[in-house]
Amino acid sequence: MSQPPATPRNLPALILAAGRGERMRPLTDTCPKPLLAVQGKPLIVWHLEALARDGVRDVVINTAYLEEQFEPALGDGSRWGLRIRYSHEGRDHGGALETAGGIAKALPLLAAAPGGGRAFWVLAGDVFVPGFHFDADVAQAFAAGDGAHSAQDLARLWLVPNPEHVPQGDFALDAEGRIHHKDLAPVGTPTGTYSTIGLYRPGMVDGIVPGQAAPLRPCLNRAIDSGRLGGTLHTGAWTDVGTPQRLAKLNGAA
Repeated sequence: MSQPPATPRNLPALILAAGRGERMRPLTDTCPKPLLAVQGKPLIVWHLEALARDGVRDVVINTAYLEEQFEPALGDGSRWGLRIRYSHEGRDHGGALETAGGIAKALPLLAAAPGGGRAFWVLAGDVFVPGFHFDADVAQAFAAGDGAHSAQDLARLWLVPNPEHVPQGDFALDAEGRIHHKDLAPVGTPTGTYSTIGLYRPGMVDGIVPGQAAPLRPCLNRAIDSGRLGGTLHTGAWTDVGTPQRLAKLNGAA
């Protein structure tokens, strides 16, 4: 099989795919949510195709629930020109480690890829965002701390306009691209919902022992408190495929 280039221009990516998907039952009783079909192909494949299109060559996928289904479905990634490696949380730890715990466990695999020791993409396997561009120039600028991307930032998150199910949003985003707590931001600062796509540095999960379950929100809160969280607004199509109804709506529009 052909191998990806040794020195890709873009950074590696971690796709979060370990969760149970309770709200998607009964569909997820026998299939992990990222492998559910959206418009004719598994949801996670939309991500893989976009990452490959934009020059990402190394991808780590974390797994736990029904994790034995991922490798037969996706293989080593060579069909997309990718190198896929798996971070098995179920096999190694008995279950999902939550988002920050999953990132911490995956760090050695990410660091083994070119650029992954400095920064990497993180994205959830259960969102549909067909027009998102994993911009290699933005990724490299973030990793280098160039331009608008502070070398001190722990992450840069892409926010989306607030959907119906998150009307108040997750964070406030100011005109300079800085993320604030929505309740503490200056009056009039618009809010947005975290798209689950971001560029991260390993330092975001400092203090989390590999194998320890840990949520991401406390890490993000600490980054905001220290002024080390940047953001960008994505206004293209985006769906959190969190209910059977949203999945059906996407497939009905195919």
